[in-house]
Amino acid sequence: MANDTVAFSSILTHHARRSPSRMALILDDCSVSFEELDVRTNRRARMLAAQGVGHGDFVTVALPNGLAFYETVFAIWKLGAIPNIVAAKLPRPEMEAILDIVRPRIFIGNPPGPGIKALAADAGGLDQYSADPLPEAVSPHWKAITSGGSTGRPKVIVDAMPARWNPEEGFLGQRPGDVMLNPGPLYHNAPFHCIFMGLCVGNTIVEMGRFDALRSLQLIEAHQVNWVTLVPTMMHRIWHLGPETLSRFTLPSLRMMLHMAAPCAPWLKEAWIDWLGSERVHEYYGTTEAIGSTMISGTDWLAHRGSVGRVRDGYQLAILDADGQPRPTGEVGEVYFRPQGGAGSTYHYLGSAAKRMGEWEATGDLGSVDAEGYLYLSDRRNDLIISGGANIYPAEVEAAIDAHPAVRTSAVIGLPDEEWGARVHAIVQPLAGMDLDEREILDFVAERLARYKLPKSVEFTGEPLRDEAGKVRRAALRDARLGMK
Repeated sequence: MANDTVAFSSILTHHARRSPSRMALILDDCSVSFEELDVRTNRRARMLAAQGVGHGDFVTVALPNGLAFYETVFAIWKLGAIPNIVAAKLPRPEMEAILDIVRPRIFIGNPPGPGIKALAADAGGLDQYSADPLPEAVSPHWKAITSGGSTGRPKVIVDAMPARWNPEEGFLGQRPGDVMLNPGPLYHNAPFHCIFMGLCVGNTIVEMGRFDALRSLQLIEAHQVNWVTLVPTMMHRIWHLGPETLSRFTLPSLRMMLHMAAPCAPWLKEAWIDWLGSERVHEYYGTTEAIGSTMISGTDWLAHRGSVGRVRDGYQLAILDADGQPRPTGEVGEVYFRPQGGAGSTYHYLGSAAKRMGEWEATGDLGSVDAEGYLYLSDRRNDLIISGGANIYPAEVEAAIDAHPAVRTSAVIGLPDEEWGARVHAIVQPLAGMDLDEREILDFVAERLARYKLPKSVEFTGEPLRDEAGKVRRAALRDARLGMK
């Protein structure tokens, strides 16, 4: 692939020369062609250079989804620098901890406090900088993503791949020239990775800004979107629109709906397959560290219900016990991957250390593999609840609760219990305007799970339990409740 790659610093120019009028971005208030985006990022790159940004520097980007985000990231690549992506509204202590680890050349956005060299996204004077092409530069690492892990400690994952890509090589089923919808926050790895890979192969991105279930379907139809990635939370919200609304949308242009980033309840997956057809629903499981991944089509999933697929080319998969020994087929252990280049070949951490077993690296998930090599996930190791000697996986209980038509989402944690060691505690967020009580939830779940897995207590909340990527920080929820006592 190396001989066919183009530096990210030149890839907009590459597509602009071939299709100067093709739209790169479609946003609420504007559409921007590849040629226009190329020119705008040249100016923004020179503005960053005037602030001292150069090859190999980290630049922390704390911006919401929008034109300024896309321009800033490509401007960073045009200088051979490395975009460090963070959420724009991180709490100040967390943001300061990340900056202390990364030590960026400059911060783009609203800085968390004084003494931080920063540049606002809407800083004036952009027009005073030349729009002429810059010399080609290749960032040594194409991204540095802040982990959304559950430990509460900041961790930055620096990708080992230099900022180069083959503009004819579609990523995860993308095809050059596709129209793609982005419904997710770009500070999360999955949307960032998929959407910028799409731009690298000349795709048009329809940027939502903020997810809305009905609007996502309207945009797919209006712009004839071919490819979209969703998280199960989004799938759940779309499903909750109800059969009357969903029946209005056949989405004929949509070739691939790829879901990832969080476990998907089997009932929800099956509902989408029934709606779109098994050939259009796909699932990806992997890590920001790019140590390994699996994929599965809807057709294969129906034959291997609950699986997240088989390991992709270039990686190996193992299920190991605590001593590093392989677990028998069908038995649960910790999921490990090994990339083709060996441990440490795909990334390095800032602010943390990798958990490795020789050349194998842990994902933090528990799972098993069947005789055909299909992987089945159980849960995160740190979230496993051991109650009365029985292993209970929160994701399984959450899937059962979330199937209730009046539930928006749920989170299940283990709380200390003198009799059981730990008791299963469910935190439930009902849909707006819906009244639920504990007995209704328990009766509903009792029809779907073994008795020992049922929550011992239920609380209701109006606060969101999951972020925009569908992830839940169970450790933080557990700590908050223990702190109440």
